[in-house]
Amino acid sequence: MEQILFLLLGVAAGILSGLFGIGGGIVMVPSLIALFGMDILNANSTSLAAMLLPVGIFGVIAYYKAGLVNIKESLWIALGLFAGSFVGGELAVNISESVLAKLYSGFLLYIALSYFEVFTKIGELRRKYFSKTKSSDSYSPLGVMGREENNPAKPFWAFILVGLAAGVFAGMFGKGGGIIIVPILISLFHYSGKMAVATSLAALQLPVGLPSVLIYAENGYLNLIAAAFIAVGMVLGALIGSKIGINLPAKTFKKVFAVFLLLMSVYMVAGYL
Repeated sequence: MEQILFLLLGVAAGILSGLFGIGGGIVMVPSLIALFGMDILNANSTSLAAMLLPVGIFGVIAYYKAGLVNIKESLWIALGLFAGSFVGGELAVNISESVLAKLYSGFLLYIALSYFEVFTKIGELRRKYFSKTKSSDSYSPLGVMGREENNPAKPFWAFILVGLAAGVFAGMFGKGGGIIIVPILISLFHYSGKMAVATSLAALQLPVGLPSVLIYAENGYLNLIAAAFIAVGMVLGALIGSKIGINLPAKTFKKVFAVFLLLMSVYMVAGYL
């Protein structure tokens, strides 16, 4: 029965991975703690191990066919992710679980508030009342690959730095790093939302979390059976999520996801006080 639950968790994580390009760990880690009674380090390692296989490859193919994946830039991000993962894993196993849980809880809270668009309200009001030009749709004006036409391509090392930062967070908190990559690509690199999600998801298909998984395993934190069942579920879920992401807006789903993150944040703080 537990294996079926791991499989279903993988499907749910895969849907979010394909929909938002976030790797799925942001769902897996708190769920493994709340539903399966894992400690945070075992949850982190299991989540990262589940994402070592290219579980979102069918989602990437769907985005690629829609013209939304920049393979070259995804590879540079993946390189940074691999290096950052080692640093994040070392940090995670060398600080107290209580501190790590509180940091993770604060991170979940921040992301939840971001999904509720709390941090964008002031900007929207400013544009509405003080800007003479109306804001355009979030996916335009865009070039062929989803980048604003008047914005030059960034150098390769900029993508490596994005991956490096995301890799440190991924290694510490058991996520694929997409939760860091997507907002940066949108806000600083001027990608469209769908282009950012597709590029992030493509970068996560290489085994970029391997350094962290090895570090966790050396310290006795890894559940391979759980990781295997979750990975199988993620393959299907990522394909479903990418189809939704290509064809449908996800505002309502994002609000539900934000509520989930808020609940998990409170649970983790209470559990490690």
